[in-house]
Amino acid sequence: MSETVNTFEAQQQGRPTGPLVHGYEVIIGFETHAQLSTASKIFSRASTAFGAEPNTQACAVDLALPGTLPVMNKGAVERAIQFGLAIGAHIAPRSIFARKNYFYPDLPKGYQISQFEIPVVQGGAVDFFLGDEKKSVRLVRAHLEEDAGKSLHEDFIGQSGIDLNRAGTPLLEIVTEPDMRSSAEAVAYAKELHKIVTWIGICDGNMQEGSFRCDANVSVRKPGSPLGTRREIKNLNSFKFMQQAIDYEVRWQIEQIEDGHAIQQATVLFNPDTGETRAMRTKEDAADYRYFPDPDLPPLCISEQWVQEVRGKMAELPRNMAARFQASYGLSEYDATQLTQSLALAGYFEAAAKASGQAKLASNWITGELARRLNAQDLSIEQSPVSAQTLGQLITRISDSTISNSAAKQVFDALWDGATEVDAVIESKGLKQMNDTGALEAIVLQVIDKNAKNVAEFKAGNDKALNALVGQIMKASQGKANPQQVNELLRSKLA
Repeated sequence: MSETVNTFEAQQQGRPTGPLVHGYEVIIGFETHAQLSTASKIFSRASTAFGAEPNTQACAVDLALPGTLPVMNKGAVERAIQFGLAIGAHIAPRSIFARKNYFYPDLPKGYQISQFEIPVVQGGAVDFFLGDEKKSVRLVRAHLEEDAGKSLHEDFIGQSGIDLNRAGTPLLEIVTEPDMRSSAEAVAYAKELHKIVTWIGICDGNMQEGSFRCDANVSVRKPGSPLGTRREIKNLNSFKFMQQAIDYEVRWQIEQIEDGHAIQQATVLFNPDTGETRAMRTKEDAADYRYFPDPDLPPLCISEQWVQEVRGKMAELPRNMAARFQASYGLSEYDATQLTQSLALAGYFEAAAKASGQAKLASNWITGELARRLNAQDLSIEQSPVSAQTLGQLITRISDSTISNSAAKQVFDALWDGATEVDAVIESKGLKQMNDTGALEAIVLQVIDKNAKNVAEFKAGNDKALNALVGQIMKASQGKANPQQVNELLRSKLA
């Protein structure tokens, strides 16, 4: 666990301010602990599997028994390298481990092995969209460290226990600059970071199990003033609670300042039942932990050859895939970014685009109607009742004018409810579009004859009158007329 250093005045000069809250600017930085997806711990061979009986996955090294020595897990290092490559950071050729000294019952050694002065990943940035606005959050560092155990409090019997199964679990702590200016921006950043670590497979991202834990450093200031005193909200384990906690903390700090009170640096917890934060302890600084190099661990040396080997094994990164979607499919940067929120979503889009040959239309349906349905039922793309190939078939029938857009939504309803054949649904519901020019022309002439007033208004320059005529034609054709053909025929007949 590191501290987000509150010395960023030079970097913050000239950076855009966010929306002011009662005249105050909100400043947010993040520290995120991503549990690395290794089978064993960072300095021992004990298992990292979740859910085992207490104290059944803690070996002599994890228990800090006399005479034991830590041995670095190569897989943890490679996952740190992967993350550095994913965010465009510098991979330090030489980094060192330090002892972070503090006493707590679930910390067997009385110190935590972490990295302080020289972390393995330095710099980098996370880019994302907030609405349709592109944002970028700069990273200070990402460093390797071991997790502590867990204290279990049984209030009803007045006892506490210690479970050391998590002790020694490998973590990558990811620290940002204080670049975020609202709770919405902070949540968007956290979601993007979550996407990155799960996409490259270094973390399972399970927030309920503690695999992805976020701490938000929050302060407020008047625009142009020095950075305010921050308070750190610990262990935010859902995006919903994250936004609620930050919003409450911002309001609380502003109220304190307006009432003439000074903000004290502290660590706070968020209570989702009350929607409030409460102080847990005063916030420690680096000096309080008495960092010094761990004498049992040599410097971690990473050669350029090793970095390139790791790079060669990595899957296509989301930002690279988004760029390919722009180049290959003609999508906008925003659409390409939305479609690369997960590997599964990106795969679904490519399959639908290839099945239909209509990438833009596939993008519109996936980010529009399909996303709306999935969100409403809290389903993932993997759980979609409509397969990518089936959606591709539906899009094909739209693009070849077999059905109209409104009819396509009726077909989609049927597919969502269990139908599997697009053409069978179109046939059974009688949704095929009328493309017979002769039959359509007869309807157009009939409508023109019966709507002299609208015809006169259109000829007088009122374009809205044309919409009324189109509506009459669509009604007469029972919605089966091709709207584009209707417009073309109407204009030619009324010219």
